Amino acid sequence: MAAVTLSGVARHAGVSLATASRVLNGSSRRPAEDIAERVRAAALELGYVPNAQAQALARSSTGLVGLVVHDISDPYFSSIARGVQHAARNYRRQVLLASTDPSESAEHDAVSAFASHRTDAIILAGSRRAKPDPDLEQELARYQQNGGRVVTIGGSPGSGLTVPVGNADGAAALVTRLVSLGIRRFAILAGPPELNTARDRVKGFTSALEAAGLEPAAVVVSAFNREGGFDAAQRCWEELQGEHGVCLLAVNDVMAIGAIAGLRALGVSVPADALVTGFDDIPTLRDYFPSLTTVHLPLEQLGEEAANLALNPDQAQPDPIPGEVIIRESAGA
Repeated sequence: MAAVTLSGVARHAGVSLATASRVLNGSSRRPAEDIAERVRAAALELGYVPNAQAQALARSSTGLVGLVVHDISDPYFSSIARGVQHAARNYRRQVLLASTDPSESAEHDAVSAFASHRTDAIILAGSRRAKPDPDLEQELARYQQNGGRVVTIGGSPGSGLTVPVGNADGAAALVTRLVSLGIRRFAILAGPPELNTARDRVKGFTSALEAAGLEPAAVVVSAFNREGGFDAAQRCWEELQGEHGVCLLAVNDVMAIGAIAGLRALGVSVPADALVTGFDDIPTLRDYFPSLTTVHLPLEQLGEEAANLALNPDQAQPDPIPGEVIIRESAGA
């Protein structure tokens, strides 16, 4: 059975093709309501499905927002995605999601796909790199020249707008609070130094330690995920030769969860033998034991702020969104 066409709807309603298009494709030029109702009734009777591309041309908008995350299974990104989706609904937009690995090529491919689908905006939620990828920058610049809007969370890739996050300040506040509780020995599970989020949080840790007259007992670089935390904690424990009472500062919660598992595999108990902290306060932390000391970020709010910035041209760029130190059992609370 052939698909019902717009011209077929126009003939059935007794109107011109242009009139039927204005009614069904969302043009700002609308005919009288009785004519519009006749067209809609004809479309319903015939089972006509509007052409999204035609609607986009008529409205000068696809009604789509592209969201790029590194790993949708990570509760950090799924929480941000929920915030983006919630805000996008207020603008009558639908969200297209690309979950990539942290590689530059994967992110570039996602942005290129969203640009080819002419999304109204692209939001980049993954951590930016210290050295921007020139191919990605070129793709983003071309997209903006064609009228698209680009927003990043936690730092600009060199183009577009950003929702700033207080990563360094939050990390510094965490160390300052822990020092006030009497903890004097710290090691840092640093994550990849080329990622701005990891680097900024390490900077916050080290600046607060220096202000307290301390220095890290070890700094271990690893992947920015659970497996990275597992590996880093074991390597750190070996480097420290099993020194008890050291606080391992992980640069995100999933690394901290992996670190606790890595220590447990070595027979090391948290917090009896070692302390562990994270950063982000992802929603699934309530399911883990011991409860994790961390820096709370309002992740859904980050997503909402990004969507508002992307979809409202009059939206002012927000101030840096701060974190809140949450002391729990993993730091001996």
